[in-house]
Amino acid sequence: MFAAESLVRTLINQGVDVCFTNPGTSEMHMVAALDRIEGMRSVLCLFEGVATGAADGYARMADKPACTLLHLGPGVGNGLANLHNAQRGHAPVVNIVGDHARDHLKLDAPLTSDVDGVCRPMSRWVGRVEQPSEVSAMAVEAVRQAYGPERGVASLILPADCAWSDAEPDVLPAIDPPGLNAVPAETVDRVAEALKAAKSPVILLGNDACLDTGLEAAGRVAEATGAKLFMDTFVSRIARGHGRVSPQRLAYFGEQALEELAGSDLLVIAGSKPPVAFFAYPDQPGELTPPGTETLTLGDASNDMQGALQALAAHFPDAASPDLPPRSGAPDVDPEAPLNPGYVGISMLQHMPEDSVICDDATTSGMGVFPWLEHGPRHDWLCLTGGAIGSGMPQAVGAAMACPDRQVFALSGDGAAAYTLQALWTQAREKQNVINVVFANHSYLVLNVELARVGAGEPGPAAQQMLSLDDPKMDWVKLSEGFGVPAQRARTAGAFDEALQAALKAGGPQLIVAEI
Repeated sequence: MFAAESLVRTLINQGVDVCFTNPGTSEMHMVAALDRIEGMRSVLCLFEGVATGAADGYARMADKPACTLLHLGPGVGNGLANLHNAQRGHAPVVNIVGDHARDHLKLDAPLTSDVDGVCRPMSRWVGRVEQPSEVSAMAVEAVRQAYGPERGVASLILPADCAWSDAEPDVLPAIDPPGLNAVPAETVDRVAEALKAAKSPVILLGNDACLDTGLEAAGRVAEATGAKLFMDTFVSRIARGHGRVSPQRLAYFGEQALEELAGSDLLVIAGSKPPVAFFAYPDQPGELTPPGTETLTLGDASNDMQGALQALAAHFPDAASPDLPPRSGAPDVDPEAPLNPGYVGISMLQHMPEDSVICDDATTSGMGVFPWLEHGPRHDWLCLTGGAIGSGMPQAVGAAMACPDRQVFALSGDGAAAYTLQALWTQAREKQNVINVVFANHSYLVLNVELARVGAGEPGPAAQQMLSLDDPKMDWVKLSEGFGVPAQRARTAGAFDEALQAALKAGGPQLIVAEI
């Protein structure tokens, strides 16, 4: 038995049973181990950014880590953007990166690099196997670190000779991974008293506070205190749809967020941190807490926010659950109306199955879909937590792997989709129920907006060319079909509605080009 087999068996014992992989020569013994051992499903991805994005989506929906298997420094470098999104979304990921054999490193071969240094910026923990005997113990430590308690990316670097060694380290049994930290009772008491005394309180929810238990408890607290409920603009996973409490999503642009929070005298942070602007702008504040507003933190991403919010709600035993609107009905739509994101949202409101999963990488267009589904079919909405576009289609791969019985949607801008369109091939190979909606505005639209906001002056021809995707226009029908995913194009509200119904009926991976 190779040491690599001990590593795989140990990971399986920890509940890590999916590996998203793009391996190379230094990882061949891991490939052989995955082939020989039952219990670990390996999923080939044609690009490392797909593998890391899939691991992110899997972790968000399974609430446990998958592992990746990547090739040396350049391989993990290709996957860093979606590791960044996973880290910012506090998604547990075990990121396994092969390295040259220890004796080969001194020869400075062409693929030699500082693998540890490449991993470090996007990881909460980086470990390296120094001896074959450490393989199993380091695998357990990587899983432990991924669980946190502030969950995130744990990168384990595996030299090739430590993987191929026949030293046969022990296969280690399951551990109890660290859970989220409990919020001290005195903290809950202090927040409860502050809410009772406040005249215009706001509660800002993030991370696990935006799941069912947290939302229900937060809704009762809001009913008792008159607090306004907000959530972060980009949350790892939001439980949405009819029968659920629906916080207001904090505006993306800083001045709008300040306006939304204006007049509050208390800001309670539950599962997040005090809000800040996504970017700096000339003469605009970066901190978005209104002047004079007291800030109290109930807990952050390392805390059990669902438990803390339940404890907070217990301070208001007479508070009733909020009255929730019934499931939304869709308005009548002119089928010949030119398509826009709102019409996509209306169509999904009508036809999306209950308990779907939506992976949002559509930036401006996603904001147009989001409000229509507030009280529609129940679903989980996964946001672009780290701002690194190219997450939607890979996240959908992972979400579909974690929840094979649920319909998954990937909402992507055409610019974002071009980063990681190789995910379509994996969707086709795995026969996943993913409907990809590509909003084709043939532009980096959000950057055109940002160009005006940063005060850089009127864009000239060169600036316009850098933000335009229309010369030539990408043909997403051909691109999708080339990767094995059937595709349709829609330019009107009616055409999209027909395309969505057809895609749902057909099953498997599908793509709809929404020409907006």
